[in-house]
Amino acid sequence: MEFRDIIWEVAGGVGRLTLNKPEKLNALSWNSFAEIEQAIAAANVDDEIRAVLVTGAGRGFSSGTDLTHEGGDDVPRPFEGRPGRSRSRMKGPAFVYQCEKPTIAAVNGVCVGAGFSLALACDIRIASAEARFSSIFVKRAITPDTGSSWFLPRLVGMENALKMMYTGRMVSAPEAKAMGLVSEVVAPEALMTRADELAHEIASGPSVAVELSKRLAHEGMTRGLEEHVEIEQFLQSYTRDTEDVKEGRLAFVEKREPAFRGR
Repeated sequence: MEFRDIIWEVAGGVGRLTLNKPEKLNALSWNSFAEIEQAIAAANVDDEIRAVLVTGAGRGFSSGTDLTHEGGDDVPRPFEGRPGRSRSRMKGPAFVYQCEKPTIAAVNGVCVGAGFSLALACDIRIASAEARFSSIFVKRAITPDTGSSWFLPRLVGMENALKMMYTGRMVSAPEAKAMGLVSEVVAPEALMTRADELAHEIASGPSVAVELSKRLAHEGMTRGLEEHVEIEQFLQSYTRDTEDVKEGRLAFVEKREPAFRGR
């Protein structure tokens, strides 16, 4: 699979998706999102990929939509027929949010607009101390897009979200951590080491249980408690038939760390 706007690499159970237009601070065109969707679609069907790490090349994560992009949308998206023709081009972050594998954003610099939405779509965000975040849409006199007004209140609460959307101001990495926008802030030179460490820690876990845990957490946002408990019980009974459950029990008896195989 060859890409122009991103780099997609798989190693050690982790798929690394690097936005790769550093000369434009990784601005995102519709072709960029088509390539992102292709990479996520590949991750969804590859059992060897147990976590996905998203970052940006160069000194920024993403400056948002590429307003200088010229030419047609010539990169195919992973949707056939009418679903592909009718699907909104702004659903790239939604597709990342729906990724079946755990996702981590390593935010290495400026992260605004559609790039901000992409980071918000990931399950976990780790920021460089030099990272900056903005729901910058209001600075262009437009409303938010690419899902940011859906993601943001769920992550930081309505008041913080509206403050960011009303003003478009830049939020520093420490402030982002204080409001729950990111879970960790690390030195710039330590960002990728820490993000890789977390991605591989997740990838070494029992991936069936991990992926179902993500599904439960997402679906629990819109499901009633009693119904949700029943779904938890059903899915837990499903995981009991996996090889990893047997390995977990054996490792406990033998007083050692389990070696999960993702099946």
